Amino acid sequence: MVNGLALAASPVLAKTEPASALHQRLICLDTHLDTPASLARPGWDIMKRHSQPDDFTQVDYPRMVEGGLDGGFFAIFTPQGPLTPEGMMAARDAALLRAAEIRELAAAHPGQFELAFVAEDAARIAASGKRIVYQSIENSYPLGEDITLLRSFYKLGVRMVGFIHFKNNQFGDSATDKPQWNGLSPRGRELAALAMDLGMVMDASHSADTVFDQMMDMARSPIILSHSGCRAVFNHPRNIDDARIKRLAAAGGTIQINSYNAYLIDAPRDPERDKARGALYQKLENLSGMTPAQAADAVREVAAGMKAINAKYPVPRPTFETFMSHVTHALDLVGPEHVGVGADWDGGGGVIGFEDAAALPKITERLVKLGYTETQLAGFWGGNALRVLKAAHDARKA
Repeated sequence: MVNGLALAASPVLAKTEPASALHQRLICLDTHLDTPASLARPGWDIMKRHSQPDDFTQVDYPRMVEGGLDGGFFAIFTPQGPLTPEGMMAARDAALLRAAEIRELAAAHPGQFELAFVAEDAARIAASGKRIVYQSIENSYPLGEDITLLRSFYKLGVRMVGFIHFKNNQFGDSATDKPQWNGLSPRGRELAALAMDLGMVMDASHSADTVFDQMMDMARSPIILSHSGCRAVFNHPRNIDDARIKRLAAAGGTIQINSYNAYLIDAPRDPERDKARGALYQKLENLSGMTPAQAADAVREVAAGMKAINAKYPVPRPTFETFMSHVTHALDLVGPEHVGVGADWDGGGGVIGFEDAAALPKITERLVKLGYTETQLAGFWGGNALRVLKAAHDARKA
């Protein structure tokens, strides 16, 4: 038992047992998977092995198996658009379609994937050999002016909700925008109250520090940072400071460490690179309207173009050691009961030496060398997030 949940058989780790064997035995969850963005790509098949340099994806069934990734929270992500009725309606439709695509993933591959709704589902699904599919919302902008739409997403299976993304929205301030609401807006406070009543985990990643503080003040159960970094390691507004990490942990929450390049090292913007990249990526804007063959050709063309852009306009990239510096800082600060992984696969995550889900055992190998026990690693890899999920469910009113 870890954090009150049965996660996996836990025999004593023999000194001669490879860390890779231990990793495969644990239930490994990532709390922020942007993989649903790939599901609507014509011709893209999650059951086939892909390559990040060739089609930009980092998670598929073969790489999940190789990396011991048992599943996680598949994100319903919607980019921030205009705060107009038209913009919100378009975002609502896109989010509902994304939720349907996640459900169709499980329906189309019932032998490999299964939807999960409560913390206890994880051990049962993992024991059956299937991958665990929880759902989350990244950016609540699609809820528009009617927060009761969150009830519909709950019924579709969503159990974690992030309020804000790169820009401020109707619910509060972003970590990467100028303050507008001084934290949560009045509507954001209503959203927090409804999320708690439904039993959803509140996710403060991407939110301003003031939003984090106010979520903590309001919360009846622990909250989560589903994909964030440590500001003490790299000073970026999307990362969080030590005092807040300690407050999160003291309340039973967990920080899940991100591997997004720009939040790990200083990578100055290059206007010429941005211009070339923007023009190239326009070729991918209508993928959903293409045939599978057309979509594959467009992706290949853009992948080849990006290799040329990277050669012409090289940018600094962090390494696995950079990523691990955030992991170990958080572990040293609050312990393995309050840290995990939200690598941001398929959403911009990945560093040199840690490019896709197949690389996850490298983390376990490092943590074993640092002396972490199997019980601690079981919490790190899934138990901590599941504890937060169970606490939110137990505190629900609706």
